[in-house]
Amino acid sequence: METSELHRGRLIDHLQLVVRDLDASRAFYGAVLQALGIPIGGEGEDWFWADELFVSTAGSEAATGQLTGRHHLAFQARDRAMVDAFHAAALANGGRDNGAPGLRGYHPGYYAAFVLDPDGNNIEAVHHGPAERSADSVRIRFEG
Repeated sequence: METSELHRGRLIDHLQLVVRDLDASRAFYGAVLQALGIPIGGEGEDWFWADELFVSTAGSEAATGQLTGRHHLAFQARDRAMVDAFHAAALANGGRDNGAPGLRGYHPGYYAAFVLDPDGNNIEAVHHGPAERSADSVRIRFEG
């Protein structure tokens, strides 16, 4: 991973998904992350990453040779339109609907959409309602 700067939130350092078909996953995640305003940070023959998400094949050096199984990941969205764009991009790039964009009963203002990625992982984009952020992200710069 050739980088001198990362952007991170608070709790999660990174998540790794080990997938069957990297090209299908790259198309899916490339599209949904673009809809969320997040660029792919880097890629190699058998992996790619964006912010805290690392996706690789079972044969990559970063994997233990086994698929990760089903997971639920929820991506942050700035507004409801971004949730809608995420859902449309996912469906147009190999995702399957698992819950159309709409309000959910988790708390007032919780607006989300759910899709299954090419490996069956439940991927969500959520907007929690109007809020003020202190910063867009935490920026980490590596020395040396």
